[in-house]
Amino acid sequence: MTTPLKVVPRVMRVASVLLAYRLDELVDAAHLFRPLKLVRPLVAKPRVNVDGLSRGARLRLALTDLGPIFVKAGQVLSTRRDLVPADIADELAQLQDQVPPFSGAQARTIVEQELKAPITTLYAAFDETPLASASIAQVHAATLHDGSAAVVKVLRPGIDKQIERDIKLLRSLGELAHRWHPNADKIRPLDVVAEVEKMLENELDLQREGASASLLRRNFESGVDMYVPAVHWDLTAARVLTLERVYGVSCDDIAALDAAGVDRKALAVKGVRLFYEQVFRDNFFHADAHPGNIWVDTARPGEPRFIALDFGIMGSLPEEDQYWLAQNFIALFERDYARIAQLHVDAGWMPSTVRLDELTAAVRTVCEPYFTRPLSQISLAELVVKLFQTARRYELTLQPQLILLQKTLLNIEGVGRMLDPQIDIWAVAHPVLKRILRERYSPLRTLREMRRRLPEWFHAAPQFPELMRDALRQVAKGERQHIADPRELAQRREEALGARRSLAFGLLGGSLLIASAVLWTQAAEQGIWHVVATGVAGLFAFAAGWPRRS
Repeated sequence: MTTPLKVVPRVMRVASVLLAYRLDELVDAAHLFRPLKLVRPLVAKPRVNVDGLSRGARLRLALTDLGPIFVKAGQVLSTRRDLVPADIADELAQLQDQVPPFSGAQARTIVEQELKAPITTLYAAFDETPLASASIAQVHAATLHDGSAAVVKVLRPGIDKQIERDIKLLRSLGELAHRWHPNADKIRPLDVVAEVEKMLENELDLQREGASASLLRRNFESGVDMYVPAVHWDLTAARVLTLERVYGVSCDDIAALDAAGVDRKALAVKGVRLFYEQVFRDNFFHADAHPGNIWVDTARPGEPRFIALDFGIMGSLPEEDQYWLAQNFIALFERDYARIAQLHVDAGWMPSTVRLDELTAAVRTVCEPYFTRPLSQISLAELVVKLFQTARRYELTLQPQLILLQKTLLNIEGVGRMLDPQIDIWAVAHPVLKRILRERYSPLRTLREMRRRLPEWFHAAPQFPELMRDALRQVAKGERQHIADPRELAQRREEALGARRSLAFGLLGGSLLIASAVLWTQAAEQGIWHVVATGVAGLFAFAAGWPRRS
């Protein structure tokens, strides 16, 4: 790897800022800037007075000094508690975008260019003084022509080019770390840079953010537990997002919540429940749930609800990961360590060569000390982080989606304990998760899914005879191959017969299940027992043909 010459001055500036905040260990011990050591005296800037500050606090201040993109990188690093020490992660989690606003006149111009109309045609009123300003965008108050209040989020002018330039710098730094850092295989700096890049790419498309808000609002349409502001699509584009204006109190403002008479215990329970519903019921969750983005509606103190804001970072999981993760949580709640180990292998997160007894012992070693405490004092988020750290020793392949989920769990549990320090996360989460799984994987839901896919199966049904013929031909060809060892020949024949049996029963089972789905569409005329009997017969056919292990 060769760092492009045009980014060398900026890399030197990063080194000088780190040295100024006395983060010499990052420059020296970590070897990130080994190629620049010869010019270190030239790049060093005067030291900043940081006496008494921890290394995490010094790093937080240095990233703030370096600018908004480095603040974003620090925010991402704060979520990687599987890679970053806890003291540094805690400090980086406090990073906030602190940038001066751009002029209201510029915001007005961007809105008019994006929506292709004069501002007076678009809004009855548009306040050029921003309500809030961040590194990517700022927010302005507005009034619609029907008199309703709204907020307009506007991307910063030139932010695309700035981010592209800074991402190139981050990539260069990541490549330096990948080459020179002694623990690069564990830190995976290029993966971290890729996460930052993806997050920024998503945040630069405000129409995507609007679509996320719209889906989350539909998932909680009743608005009883959580309210999501409506999107005004006729006033939204890639660089402008217009939302309904909402009013509330930040969920970390305990004094204001108590003054409003809000039942904080009920609110804390509701927050934990909402997390599991978003992840396991809807498979679409707010992944930036810090207190600044989660407000509380104080108009209903007896039946409090949350108000969600800022939908730039949302998460979802592949169907299989969602299932395996839910089963892992259930096993964790029930202290079934052997099942946790088996689930990690079955999910493909770990190689099948892992010794399950050793993995079970490692999981037990992590979990048992926690269960000596009262359940109300057990941090599920902390326990999950330690389990991931332990599993990494056994070649855990951790997906980015799971990292995002881990970060969200940390945020939600933090909010819950802030609202009610005595909340028993386990007692709240266990029944909620079991209920969701019972509904999600019920026989009735399976039949509904079959009914939904029925047209697809009918479309593929004519191909079944040809597929069966081709499969039998392949089996027959395998039997005719020359095998010197008679025992191997007998075993091959037995496997061929098993394959034929599995294929035949599988086709029979599939046909019966399709017939069951057809009968269900006529259940009113035929009665439900025809559906049940045909479906059960199909399942028995599948079971009869299932490959048997010797």
